[in-house]
Amino acid sequence: MTLWAAFQVLNLVLIVACSVLALWLKDLLASVIALGASSLLLSLQFYLLQAPDVAIAEAGVGAALTTAIFVLAIRKTRRKEEE
Repeated sequence: MTLWAAFQVLNLVLIVACSVLALWLKDLLASVIALGASSLLLSLQFYLLQAPDVAIAEAGVGAALTTAIFVLAIRKTRRKEEE
């Protein structure tokens, strides 16, 4: 196995780990950050697969915009404990 293939496998393992972590975490903000990290790693994988246009779209929409919308939605809502 070459170093390049090992790096791609490591990236895929990190994508799966961040996705599982996003499901496992109880705090919504931490879960959104893990999901954003997963999306950013996915855009890196698209770049490694020589699809830079898809990588830019995933980084812009998936990692940045979606994460920002989720964080804003979490900030606008209240917890049940606060009522």
